[in-house]
Amino acid sequence: MAEAVATKTAWKLHEITAHSSNVSSLVLGKTSGRLLATGGDDCRVNIWSVNKPNCIMSLTGHTSPIESLQVNTNEKLIVAGSQSGSIRVWDLEAAKILRSLLGHKANICSLDFHPYGSIVASGSLDTNIKLWDVRKKSCVFRYKGHTEAVRCLRFSPDGKWLASAADDHTVKLWDLVAGKLVFEFTEHTGPVNVVEFHPNEYLLASGSSDRTVRFWDLEKFQVVSCIEEEATPVRCVLFNPDGCCLYSGFQDSLRVYGWEPERCFDVVLVNWGKVADLSVRNNQLIGVSFAQSTVSSFVVDLSRVTKSDSIPHGLIRDDEPLVPPTPTGSSLRRIYDRPSTSCSKPQSRVKHNSESERRSPSSEDDRDEKESKAEIQNPEDYNEIFQPKNAICRTPPRNSEPFPAPPEDEPIAAKEAVKPTRAPDVQMLLPKQELPNPVQRPPIASSAPLTRAEPLVIPAARNEPIGLKASDFLPAVKSQSQTELVDEEAISQIRKGHETMCVVLTSRRKNLDTVQAVWSSSDVKNSVDSAVAINDLSVVVDLLNIVNQKPSLWKLDLCAIVLPQVEKLLQSKYESYVQTGCTSLKLILQRFLPLITDILAAPPSVGVDITREERICCGRARGGELVRRSHQCSRSGMCNRRKRTQEWVLGGLRVNATSSHTPASHHPHT
Repeated sequence: MAEAVATKTAWKLHEITAHSSNVSSLVLGKTSGRLLATGGDDCRVNIWSVNKPNCIMSLTGHTSPIESLQVNTNEKLIVAGSQSGSIRVWDLEAAKILRSLLGHKANICSLDFHPYGSIVASGSLDTNIKLWDVRKKSCVFRYKGHTEAVRCLRFSPDGKWLASAADDHTVKLWDLVAGKLVFEFTEHTGPVNVVEFHPNEYLLASGSSDRTVRFWDLEKFQVVSCIEEEATPVRCVLFNPDGCCLYSGFQDSLRVYGWEPERCFDVVLVNWGKVADLSVRNNQLIGVSFAQSTVSSFVVDLSRVTKSDSIPHGLIRDDEPLVPPTPTGSSLRRIYDRPSTSCSKPQSRVKHNSESERRSPSSEDDRDEKESKAEIQNPEDYNEIFQPKNAICRTPPRNSEPFPAPPEDEPIAAKEAVKPTRAPDVQMLLPKQELPNPVQRPPIASSAPLTRAEPLVIPAARNEPIGLKASDFLPAVKSQSQTELVDEEAISQIRKGHETMCVVLTSRRKNLDTVQAVWSSSDVKNSVDSAVAINDLSVVVDLLNIVNQKPSLWKLDLCAIVLPQVEKLLQSKYESYVQTGCTSLKLILQRFLPLITDILAAPPSVGVDITREERICCGRARGGELVRRSHQCSRSGMCNRRKRTQEWVLGGLRVNATSSHTPASHHPHT
């Protein structure tokens, strides 16, 4: 049996010379993650497959350099905007020009396709936003409000809103149905370069040259959080398809963010320079960048990137008053209602408001379209990727295979060619060859074998903190100047982590002070109630460790509150949490087992207690079902059997704790 080979978390996939002159723009197809379009100063739009060296198709017709590109959802159409303000739409499957759209007076800075209808949005240096009906070759609406160039446009997933970002430091939200401005977000202090809608929730992310990423609630129209730790302008962001995190491309690095509360889950070294676009497919993130006439593509293995919260819940700040906890995440925010068919309402409403701006086809437009061509330079790849009339399933296929990762010890020329960035990124602290994976991945690109997985239980006794390795702060350097540079970056990164840990510990202490104040002024039950309400398992563990030292504190009403928390502790990945939960459960059984046994063994009263009988039957049925499942899953491991046994015991405790409160005189008789 062959040994597992350590592979890279991030690697360079391909590099091509895309144009005869400088590359000015590029875009990735978001559906397949394999289609790449590039625009250059040679006024051409070239179509590529990400992992192939030859150009598939070259689109001509523009007379000035290409400024902006966008591909529609099904990757059949592409739109390109130029410095002269002209827009052209091509049909990639038919290999022909579809429309020429004229109306802007300056550079086209941003474009986007409507997710359902045949509408294209364009933003220009002339500060206008226009909606175009590709079928009618006309401008159907114009939005005015920005005072500088519109740098990014995005339609919402349900197709009802349009978000725009501009150099005037604002993000605007437009209602396509009503044809008016919904809200203007003005908290950025620099030009806003990119906006992106959450795939499911009413949430918008924006990145700016003020080096911040901001998250906006689209129900309350307010800031959810703001990440301000960046050293370079934010130019490229993308939500994970399931909406669990936000990827942000920076100079030579990828960062993974959460927003409630704001935090950085992971930082991965990717020597891609200034990344221009991102796409996710097959649990891999594909990033593309360009420099002069060269375009490079990179891949990040997302299965080895941290995308979930590693900080305990219940985080509070010193400058904020204590408030009752509320649920966080998707439960707070509305979900987009996606139509089952193409969006027609916004189009009809928009047309009604735009009669004055419609343009009828003219001979000049027809001449432009005749001069525009789609030159198929690689017929084999064209037939493979764009099957005319959908004769067979399109390739790249929907279920395309992920790109294979190269071995870790394989030299990569790009890593040596790219100069270190001036930003104090944590990746600069990495040695060229890393040690085996630690217990839990730090927020850095690691190089562990794919077969190695994070353990189910984190031991309570360990010699190093979770997520840190001493080797990460001891890189192999060649010169004295490099040593000094790395030391400064190491100190900066350690201080950043120190501040985060101080916030976490301060929050925990503040929560414990609240619980202690309740204990001093009231009783144990109320203090446990307050600890549970904080919604932080670490506080519950600290309190139970105190209560467990004095078994006489356990009462039946206290058990009713603690048992659900004990169930959560027994399912935790932290061994110390499991130990505390087991200790509490052991004390409860020792104190109340005689009472439970007596109640179960007591003869029935004169009448029939219907509710008691129902509880007993329910408990027996649940126990029998759990026993059958344990036999069926006997090979799944001791951990799963232990969880089912704990669930059975906890269920029985709830049943009997409730029945012990039912007075005999209140039993119904038949």
